[in-house]
Amino acid sequence: MSVDTRPGSADLGRFPDPSEPELFAGAFPRDGFPVYDWTARPPDLPVAVWTTETTHRDGQQGGLPLTVEQGVRIYELQCEFTGASGALRQAEFFVYRDADRRMLEAALERWRGGAPVEPTTWIRASTKDAALVRRIGVRETGMLASASDYHTFYKFDPGGRRAAARAYLDAVRAVLEAGLRPRLHLEDATRAPRDFVLPFVAAVLELARPFPETQRPKFRICDTMGLGLPDADVAWPRSVPALVRGLRDAGVPADELEFHPHNDTHLAVATCLAALRAGCAVINGTLLGKGERTGNAPLEAVLLHAAGMGCLPQLPDFRVLGSLADLYEQLGQPVAPKYPLYGRDAHRTRAGIHADGLNKFWWMYAPFDVPRLLGRPLELSFTKDSGVAGLIFLVRQHTGREAAKDDPELRALHEQLLRQFDAGRQTAVEWEEIEELLARNARSGEPA
Repeated sequence: MSVDTRPGSADLGRFPDPSEPELFAGAFPRDGFPVYDWTARPPDLPVAVWTTETTHRDGQQGGLPLTVEQGVRIYELQCEFTGASGALRQAEFFVYRDADRRMLEAALERWRGGAPVEPTTWIRASTKDAALVRRIGVRETGMLASASDYHTFYKFDPGGRRAAARAYLDAVRAVLEAGLRPRLHLEDATRAPRDFVLPFVAAVLELARPFPETQRPKFRICDTMGLGLPDADVAWPRSVPALVRGLRDAGVPADELEFHPHNDTHLAVATCLAALRAGCAVINGTLLGKGERTGNAPLEAVLLHAAGMGCLPQLPDFRVLGSLADLYEQLGQPVAPKYPLYGRDAHRTRAGIHADGLNKFWWMYAPFDVPRLLGRPLELSFTKDSGVAGLIFLVRQHTGREAAKDDPELRALHEQLLRQFDAGRQTAVEWEEIEELLARNARSGEPA
């Protein structure tokens, strides 16, 4: 019996060779976003999850410059995005400036007329601010309740936990007596001591007990500096699962608990998903991730994964967010070119090997059906690395014409473009220039 002694030889018989490819259709369906193919569904994962929006508050606080008209337009796009899906249910507004109140009043008018996103407010936890929102006409208001000793000891005078708790509880009482539902924002919770957070939650629930069920308090776990971790085997307070389970054990139902992270350490989406798995039903953030410093949790990413988890009964219309990205560009606050899903270059390749894959079987280099689900095309910018395959892709995409790699016209154009790069060109060649070169070459009968 002969033995293959060539370097790197292997027994190829160990590799199965099926007649059909294994594309894991259960995890990567052709008609939707990737699916979590659970080996065991997390026991605390809520049956349904949803999001709430803070662009009109945290987005503005992070430097997004909004006129009243622009703020109203963003609210309208939020409503168009969620539609009847229930994926986005509330949006919170500032109330301190005239322009903010006018945005809020316009949103309230639309909501009373049937718009799907309920406007809420955000106030400091003071009786004065509680009196302010009482007159506005909302049903619910967020209340800042800074929870860490970084805040309770250094923000207030006199400092300390008891003084902070007293001020917060007085404001909660005023909001309840005004007939509103309080939503306590536990600021800096991922640096907050357990023996402040849990007694405070218990005190708020006890204070609200005599009031109607519709005023039952909500709680928002705020990872203000993006320091939370998605791991259950990390100590309180950095473990987001531990924080969620702590509040759940304290009597806060999943649908009255929100998680609000910032993205300072690149973990906002990961901690959101960890919060969902631990039993938190609501994520607060912003569509397209606008917000202070590095931004809030990008809700479109959270909802994409929540859909994959099987927790969204109906998808929102992700195509609408292209219009929101266009609006931000007009405001001088564009999303980054490589921002996932909606950045200008998010679905743009430059490599010839990728272009060749797209030409042969476009699913090879697409995470899902991007054009159908996001309303965004798969694109290519031609560079020195794009090869003839890149030209084939562009010609097919823009004209519908099929071409082979030995097409003389495209090979001549490829050589023409390579000469430009060899001469020092650094910028990519977009379709408009390629189209012009093809037309010029056709007129002259040869490459220029």
